[in-house]
Amino acid sequence: MAVITKSIKISTAGYCDIHDITSRLVEIIEGCPLTSGIITVFVAGSTAGVTTVEFEPGLLKDLPEAFEHLAPVNKAYHHNATWGDGNGFSHVRASLLGPSLTIPFSQNRLTLGTWQQVIIIDFDNCSRERNIVVQIMGEA
Repeated sequence: MAVITKSIKISTAGYCDIHDITSRLVEIIEGCPLTSGIITVFVAGSTAGVTTVEFEPGLLKDLPEAFEHLAPVNKAYHHNATWGDGNGFSHVRASLLGPSLTIPFSQNRLTLGTWQQVIIIDFDNCSRERNIVVQIMGEA
């Protein structure tokens, strides 16, 4: 068993900014000396999350609308009262989604479904430079 750690850097705009990172993950796995195992994708920070979706225009509208329903931007949050930064909603949203995702791979190919892409969602109320840690565990 071997472990390889890589990172992906992306610039985000906040407010449910969604980025498809699937092609970047495919490049990492295809160039990896490990042929089967698991890949863990972890977005560092408490105001972003990672998941899989069908990356298509309708869903790119549906997701922000769903998160606005669950954790509205203009609600009073205790976090905002504590820190005064106005991003309580982004912490709640990121907590609901979660910061990591694990995907199996075999023969240097991710085992994603046909319509399944890996996305990062930045929920913060400002732009950020996001660091996504990619850790691969497996065998050659």
